Amino acid sequence: MEFEQRLLPKVFELGRLFVSLFLCMRDEHWNNTHTVIEAGYNPQYHKDRILRTVFGKLRYWRAYLYNTTSIGGYYPLDIELGLPLDGFSMLARSYAVRIATKVSYAQTVLILSMFLQYSPSQKTIEEMVLGLGRHRAEWFESAPKPDGDGDVLIIQIDSKASPTATDEELEKRRGKRAENPHSGSPRHRGRDKRKRRGSKKRRKKGDKSKNGKMAAIVVMYTLKRSEDGSLEGPVNKKVYASYAPKRHAVAIARREADKRGFTKQSGKLVQIVTDGDNDLDRYIGEEEFFPEAIRAVDVFHVTEYLWEAGRCLYKEGSDELVEWVDAQKEALYDGRVSEIIKEINRLLGLLPKRGPDMKNRRQRLGKIGAYLDKRRDKVDYKSLREQDLEISSGTVEGAVNYVIAKRFDSGGMRWIKERAEALLQLRCIEVNDDWDAFISFVHDKTSKQAQQRRKNFFLKSSAPAPLPTYGIN
Repeated sequence: MEFEQRLLPKVFELGRLFVSLFLCMRDEHWNNTHTVIEAGYNPQYHKDRILRTVFGKLRYWRAYLYNTTSIGGYYPLDIELGLPLDGFSMLARSYAVRIATKVSYAQTVLILSMFLQYSPSQKTIEEMVLGLGRHRAEWFESAPKPDGDGDVLIIQIDSKASPTATDEELEKRRGKRAENPHSGSPRHRGRDKRKRRGSKKRRKKGDKSKNGKMAAIVVMYTLKRSEDGSLEGPVNKKVYASYAPKRHAVAIARREADKRGFTKQSGKLVQIVTDGDNDLDRYIGEEEFFPEAIRAVDVFHVTEYLWEAGRCLYKEGSDELVEWVDAQKEALYDGRVSEIIKEINRLLGLLPKRGPDMKNRRQRLGKIGAYLDKRRDKVDYKSLREQDLEISSGTVEGAVNYVIAKRFDSGGMRWIKERAEALLQLRCIEVNDDWDAFISFVHDKTSKQAQQRRKNFFLKSSAPAPLPTYGIN
């Protein structure tokens, strides 16, 4: 253990020396190949800067070309190597942000400190997230279609709320901090803080509101038809999520379906599975999006409605309740949804109009009957199973938990939608196994722009980009 503890700093020191040597050689190469400087610029040499790499912090020197006709100039070596002005190498930035898509910013600092011997601050990591997040929309639009797609495209859409900060919380967070009269004493500092702000407003009994804001999530994959005619998969599964309105999620699904060759005119089979959300049903059915798709409601959502209907009729936990629900489920899987609706309406007519809780039970039963009646064409599970298509939305349910809940719905978290959006979509890129391609895309794009404009650039950002508007406006 002692040997490893003493060796590790030496390894990182050696890495810094190699990076310094590389930068020195590239600077010398630039000087030797650019003996004639473009008109309007004059060189100044040996301008130093601090660069933070995966091996740690180092200093290097390079030429600066200042503009003789106007204010400003640029560092040609930094532009050539794709080094932003914020002082972090792309690999160090990539590691920090990729870890931040998995765990909190505080835990990211801890992990980086353990493995890189140093770490940017939490604020700097968030600024890195916001900076890279500004390139996410262009990446999703320009990302190549996956190779080896199947014959049937499956699209599953759902949504999940994550806790967001209220206006009152934001006012406290952004207000000027009072001077701490007890520096170094967390106990007294906390006491004074509570005294200044007053006691917390007590919640009403049963109030578990977290001021949640919904994020829509789309999971897309294909199924390949095997020799025996069955569909196998999933193939090329991709995830997309956003806090923008649900219509945006449907529009993205349409764009990605077209990119993968499942256009409206292709004649290829597209199936969309949702939880029966009215807004999603309306957008999906629009001529603009998926009029050609086979639509289905998740069978487990429908089954939950059957259980709720049964509880309106029979005692919770009774054999009669289980027997009734089993009979309805058998009819559901057999494609006899009309019989279920007739049964619910028949029993609704038999329920007394007066009595304890009767009004509530009749309303619930009536709503369930109307729910099934409205979705007759989307709950024909017998036909879907005969075609070997999906009847449940388990894939997107898992993505809801893994992509959103595990990162954005932990205790004490309060997000601002625009700031959470960047991290959410970067998490999708990481989950899609596109991280390295995305980082290369950002590196090449920013370097090319810097060369064209002759201007060094920043990749950090303190302000988030607005929520996407694709498919909405």
